[in-house]
Amino acid sequence: MDNDGAGDEPAPTPPAEETPATAAPPTGGIAVAQGTLSEKDDKLFGMLAHILGAITNFLGPLIIWAIKKDESPFVNDQGKEALNFQITLAIGHVVSMILGAVTGGCASLIISPAVWLVSVIFGIIGGMEANKGVVYRYPFALRLIK
Repeated sequence: MDNDGAGDEPAPTPPAEETPATAAPPTGGIAVAQGTLSEKDDKLFGMLAHILGAITNFLGPLIIWAIKKDESPFVNDQGKEALNFQITLAIGHVVSMILGAVTGGCASLIISPAVWLVSVIFGIIGGMEANKGVVYRYPFALRLIK
């Protein structure tokens, strides 16, 4: 008699793991509802959310996100990302104004253009990545909208 269990049969795999109903969706794990945007439109609106953020601050990403968030998980994600980044930069502008008031305008002359330049540079980078279909994350942003 052998007690090491070598002759035991392996336990069968539960059928729930083998059924196609529990397999991951073909869209990379994101469930897609009926009436979603095409892949080309996903990339376009994702790109617009980032680029418009560089031009219109938080208003452009807010409009894109509000209109298209239910039509595409990609646009929902990228719209929120661009909107959170632009809100973070708006806070930077407010800080710049406060420091400008305290320093007689000197701090505002340096900080405000720097915040604007960061907005333009990262907005363009985000737009280019979203246009490729890549989920872009800004290097810093307050995650206020989840």
